[in-house]
Amino acid sequence: MIRHWRTFSHCVLRSQTNYVLPKPVRILLPLSPFTCTASPRTHSTNIKMRSYLQYMKRKVKGAPSPPYSHVCQVGDPVLRSQAAAVEPGAIQGPEVQKVIKTLVKVMRKLECVGLSAPQIGVPLRILALEYPKKMLDYSSVTSIEARGLVAVPLMIFVNPELRVLDGRTVIFQEACESICGYSASVPRYVSVEVSGLNEKAEPVSWQASGWPARILQHEMDHLNGVLYIDRMDSKTFINVKWEEYNE
Repeated sequence: MIRHWRTFSHCVLRSQTNYVLPKPVRILLPLSPFTCTASPRTHSTNIKMRSYLQYMKRKVKGAPSPPYSHVCQVGDPVLRSQAAAVEPGAIQGPEVQKVIKTLVKVMRKLECVGLSAPQIGVPLRILALEYPKKMLDYSSVTSIEARGLVAVPLMIFVNPELRVLDGRTVIFQEACESICGYSASVPRYVSVEVSGLNEKAEPVSWQASGWPARILQHEMDHLNGVLYIDRMDSKTFINVKWEEYNE
């Protein structure tokens, strides 16, 4: 048990021989498990310092603007908006191409398997997905078979439309970069088909089942302002690092 010293400067202790201890006595007391040793003033100072540094950074560099190089977090209105369709003639233009390149860059930087334009602050109907083979190598045979994991090359869909091919649902734990640090069990359709345009404005369609189908449904939800927490079993919602807090 951690202990700390407390000084009682106004106490006068007497022994059985009536000997007076005129000086302050330090008594070793157990530290209460509910005692907070951090100074509220220090915590407040740290917050003020971070706020000041953020203010100076924005003053020098200016406030960031979409497409962001980070993922927007739950609470940002863009994640609850209905994404707008992209004009086919604008897909190969510099603005949309910048969105697509940033989308892929952020997705790969975070090593996630799917990302939508609203997640980088752009309310347009664009999504990307990729399941590299190296990620597949990290999974067990049991997990691969149970979840239907397969390697998927980089795929871009603009103005995608989803059609359900198999109406049965399967439930697995699912996470999202926009709700960082949490996961929950979510039901998804077994098999779907997506059709739309690629980054070159060419018509494309793709049928997916297993985990790729789950990724597609998750990203399509983002384009409609829906998050997995809207579909989850709330009793399975967890902080993915909850065990570490108990160590």
